[in-house]
Amino acid sequence: MIATNDKLMRLARKSENGSIKILITGLGSVGNYLLSYLLSMNDPALEIVVVGRDARKMQVDANIAQVASLIRRQNKSHVKVVGGVDLDDIDSIISCLKEETPDFIINTSRAFAGLKYGSISWTNVRAYGIWTPLSVRYIRNIMEAHERVGCKAIVINTSYSDATIPWIKSAGREYPDFGSGNLNHLVPRVKLAAAQLLNVDDFWNIEVDLATAHFHDVVISKEGHAEGATQLLRLSYRGDSIDLDQDQVLSLCSIPMPSDAKRNMMNASSNFDIIQCILTALREHRIEKFFSPGALGELGGYPVIVDGMNCEAGIDVSVFSLADMRRKNQESMYLDGIERIESGSLFYTDELLEKVEKAFSVRLPKEVRFEEVDTVADMIVEKVILPALNR
Repeated sequence: MIATNDKLMRLARKSENGSIKILITGLGSVGNYLLSYLLSMNDPALEIVVVGRDARKMQVDANIAQVASLIRRQNKSHVKVVGGVDLDDIDSIISCLKEETPDFIINTSRAFAGLKYGSISWTNVRAYGIWTPLSVRYIRNIMEAHERVGCKAIVINTSYSDATIPWIKSAGREYPDFGSGNLNHLVPRVKLAAAQLLNVDDFWNIEVDLATAHFHDVVISKEGHAEGATQLLRLSYRGDSIDLDQDQVLSLCSIPMPSDAKRNMMNASSNFDIIQCILTALREHRIEKFFSPGALGELGGYPVIVDGMNCEAGIDVSVFSLADMRRKNQESMYLDGIERIESGSLFYTDELLEKVEKAFSVRLPKEVRFEEVDTVADMIVEKVILPALNR
């Protein structure tokens, strides 16, 4: 198992005089946005490889992204499309990783494509944890291939990383380094809310320190409150700490957003921010900070520091203690339906089990062992998703 810091050290050496290869799995809406954002870096050292089943379809999408970026005079990166890669088939992933030897792997694919899982679960059970076996499916396969090949790529996962990354880690498997997701979407909302309360125009000069997990990311963004739970939140403006009423700040975070594919601009931007922070830290020998669910295998969402001088990454404990952040994240994940993750097993909360049975007439197992992911995921598709879509 290759440590994140060893990957950073390798990437730092390579970034001095070589190209950086970023592999994107899938070219759905998240992958398409991410490709465009990476091309906007105007970086001739970047090689972007898009992999998936249908090379012809992906090539069409890649063509428009490249031409559009050239119109904007931004594209200096090379793009390659690789078909025949099935994320259900570990051998095909292994072949791809051996051939491409990427420096970054960004998983943007979902086991049930084209569906926002929360559109089913939020109104019915007010929790997202039910979907964890589905969310872990593809990234589990990618990481198994990663481990078997001895791949040295930094891996960023997009789907429900708050729980999927620590679940893979708890099973003793190679796990993604970072996740992107709803925490990344909440931090900018907090900046905009604080700027509104301060009546300042330069919202980019507001700094946010925040550690929380998926349930609160969603409820704050959707409804503008934290259900009475005080958040680990600190704000500063131009370097000075500011004291704003937390409830007021959170109330202004509920910003209307689309629920269709346009929403995935945020998911793609989350991935882009992590990549850009890592490359900037290493290339300029400086410290960069970003927010990441599932970072370094931790349950929930955390601020992360990348130290490009020493090629190290870690949870930022300069504002909140790791113990406090873990506790708050565990509380938030419980409300999302996950009681705990340990020894390769995910345990649903009793409250979630009751809600799912009432809403969908399905009794989920209390414990889902890592070896049972496919069985439980298939049951969720058959007994929850398909009936909900056919109503």
